[in-house]
Amino acid sequence: MNTALIVIDVQESFRHRPFFTEHTLPAYLAAQNALIEGAVARGLPVIRVLHSDGPEVASNPFAEVSGQVRPLEGLAAFEPAATVIKHRHSALVGTGLEVWLTRHGVGRLIISGIRTEQCCETTTRHASDLGWTVDYVTEATLTWDMTQPDGSTLSAADIKLRTGTVLQGRFCTLCSVDEALQRATEAA
Repeated sequence: MNTALIVIDVQESFRHRPFFTEHTLPAYLAAQNALIEGAVARGLPVIRVLHSDGPEVASNPFAEVSGQVRPLEGLAAFEPAATVIKHRHSALVGTGLEVWLTRHGVGRLIISGIRTEQCCETTTRHASDLGWTVDYVTEATLTWDMTQPDGSTLSAADIKLRTGTVLQGRFCTLCSVDEALQRATEAA
């Protein structure tokens, strides 16, 4: 079974959001880059997904005219097999990615990127519902603390734990970087 790595929304836009912090960025980038480099070394297609939405004005970091809808500094350089710009949470909505994956005989996806509980989780659920086998690499996803409705803080670590809990066994297999790469090798 052919496997593709999906790198979701790893873009400079996030540096311009008030919640952005760098404290977990180095560990995330180490895992994300190891996953990219491992996929490239195995000849797996790596798909770059970027997110653009909101008003198309320079002051909106998610507008293409802002210049921020580009790879995050520190992300390993790679030649994407395909690049898609999405305007929804799922990378499979309105991007043509579903068609590209089908045409290239991809049956397994490795999901990584930003944000853990938002676009990565949504793409995972959507891909599973469409019939793909999905490996979700939590350590190669990034998110930030969030404020809950009662005003308390939900930590990024707890968000990652919750996301893994609700996805595992229902929509995906949770994997480390090494496990995802090994599973891709075994599936080939």
